[in-house]
Amino acid sequence: MANSKKGSRGKNKRESSAFNNVKNQLAYCGLWCGSCSVGNGTVNVLAGKCGKTLTDYGLKDWGPKEVDYDSLLEGLAVLSSMEPCKGCLKGGGNSECLARACAVEKGVSECCECKSEKTCKNAHYLDHMRKGAQRVGMKVKDRKGDRAAVLKGWISESGRA
Repeated sequence: MANSKKGSRGKNKRESSAFNNVKNQLAYCGLWCGSCSVGNGTVNVLAGKCGKTLTDYGLKDWGPKEVDYDSLLEGLAVLSSMEPCKGCLKGGGNSECLARACAVEKGVSECCECKSEKTCKNAHYLDHMRKGAQRVGMKVKDRKGDRAAVLKGWISESGRA
């Protein structure tokens, strides 16, 4: 029991650090970085836990032979040790993001504040991105409104305040 608590604290510390880095970031497109598993540290922790579990169970020795366990464990180790995304406001995310480039060019803090939102040349891209984010459980602000209040609510909802 003591080991699981220690491991849990280490996981929580790592996730907390990553989450704290992105919790107040609302990307130009409206995606909340705090709800992103790559940015909030969840991917790192889960990859590490999966690799440890596969190794601890010795699955390589008795599991399905169709799996290349060495490559799988190597990939999980890479994911476990990668730096969590910093969020696009701090230089992370997709460096070729059309929404970011357009918002920066127009000087708006988020796409839904743009006067051209209805005729946006990137509307299809934004819609695709937002729907994909929502499918994986991310929070997305797609209407005008108080950014700080929205973030405060989402942070509170997350239980990680």
